[in-house]
Amino acid sequence: MNKNLKGKTAFIVALLVVFCYGIIGIPHGLTGAGLKQSLTDRIHLGLDLKGGTHLELAVHVGEAVGSATDRDVQRLESDLEKAGVTGATVGKLDPAAHPEAISVSGVVATKASDVHSILQGTDYGNYDVATSADGGWKLTMKPSIIRDLEARTLDTSIETIRQRIDSLGVAEPVIQKFGLGDNEILVELPGIDDPARVEDVIQSTAKLEIHAVVGDSYESDEAAMTALGGVLPPDEELVRGTGSAGSADRTYVLQRAAVVEGTDFRDAQPSTDQEGRPNIRFDLTTEAGNIFYKYTSEHSKDSASPGSMAIVLDNKVREVATIQSAIRDSGEITGGFTKQQADDLSLMLRTGALPASISYLDTRTVGASLGAASIRQGVIAAIAGMLAVMAFMLIYYRGAGINADLALFLNLVILLGFMGFTGATLTLPGIAGVILTIGMGVDSNVLIFERIREELRAGKTSAVAVQQGFGHAWITIVDTHVTTIVSAAILFLFGTGPVKGFAVTLTFGLLANLFTAVFVSRTIFDAILAKKERGAELSI
Repeated sequence: MNKNLKGKTAFIVALLVVFCYGIIGIPHGLTGAGLKQSLTDRIHLGLDLKGGTHLELAVHVGEAVGSATDRDVQRLESDLEKAGVTGATVGKLDPAAHPEAISVSGVVATKASDVHSILQGTDYGNYDVATSADGGWKLTMKPSIIRDLEARTLDTSIETIRQRIDSLGVAEPVIQKFGLGDNEILVELPGIDDPARVEDVIQSTAKLEIHAVVGDSYESDEAAMTALGGVLPPDEELVRGTGSAGSADRTYVLQRAAVVEGTDFRDAQPSTDQEGRPNIRFDLTTEAGNIFYKYTSEHSKDSASPGSMAIVLDNKVREVATIQSAIRDSGEITGGFTKQQADDLSLMLRTGALPASISYLDTRTVGASLGAASIRQGVIAAIAGMLAVMAFMLIYYRGAGINADLALFLNLVILLGFMGFTGATLTLPGIAGVILTIGMGVDSNVLIFERIREELRAGKTSAVAVQQGFGHAWITIVDTHVTTIVSAAILFLFGTGPVKGFAVTLTFGLLANLFTAVFVSRTIFDAILAKKERGAELSI
């Protein structure tokens, strides 16, 4: 055996050892149970194989549009006040049906030009401004801005849910866009088959806001409406909640526009006050800190109009706190928290709250026994297919069939080793990808072997036939593999979890097959020819 052949053989053996390590890592033991545990530690199973929970969620992106215009209503009121425009009414005529529209009315004629200048400024460039029939103005958020805001809301929701689930230690979750532009999210939690736990994980991502409290609290919505004379101002809303730990639900009248929202929190950590009671220390973004400082300085207990603020989580008042002093970009939230409540709320603030609420479209639980049955049937199918193919190659190509079978075995080792090293998730369609890879591997060997047979029938020697057979089949093999890899890439980009699993295993398998069918198989042929006398026949 020449030096070059020895080097190739050593490289193949070393590669085999490396990818075997990728499959099982450091074994837990040489027993069957130990090797199985080592394998499952390296090869992660998807939801359809491991069992777990499948959720389809809808994000109410319209709420983010309403929240943005609510904030702009506050900003416009402040701008008009600075410009000396008094008596103007800024609000939303129909917050539910048209959250994107803002109206300005009640402006005296002498101030109309001032208002027009403000509305045409860059601060309100996201709106189309039109004059209304009553002499006022109507601002409508531009469609392109709405689409961008809705897209960012969906992306932020996905990232927030992912951070929450990662913080709770759920392994290998799938959290991604789902459906065709319907603002839906797919969540798959392998190994989690407790619906109550899943509910806690997802529902803890509810929208969090801090609102100004208007007036007193009431026993019921009816009592609140009676006190308000039966008319709720368009910039206010009724929200039920406890207001403090251990208290009964009451109805609070809150400003509709939030002072700060969950996305305004830069960091939050559980802490304790001077008396050792649990509270939450938080930091706001710079922009939110400026807004919060203005509000709290105007409504602290020593100001001309002291007030309180409500912490609203999942459209429910959780705590009502008195504003002790002005707060800018950092402060404390107190209100009779238990330690667990402080931990949970700080987690929600720290990882970011959803910019809009969510609802469940579908919830399914895949049992572990069903997943085990899928694994068993998939593995049986893969082994049966592989044995059938190997037997065919031995019968049809005789000695060369051993070459193909060795390359096929190494192909499977490299594929599983790839998955072990990269942490890819194996799904049931992924097993189908493994089986398809076996077929593609055999196809490559058939192409090569048939070209070698053609060269032998043309009277070429065995060495020349092998060389030209590989050379002529190379372009065809590359062409078929590249086109299939491109198709797999498209499936990965646009498919959901299980389809992506198929694309990943198919791509890894095809790359491994290019190596084994060309390099490994050629090395085996060269080793066989090196042991034969010149002119000896090749078993193929």
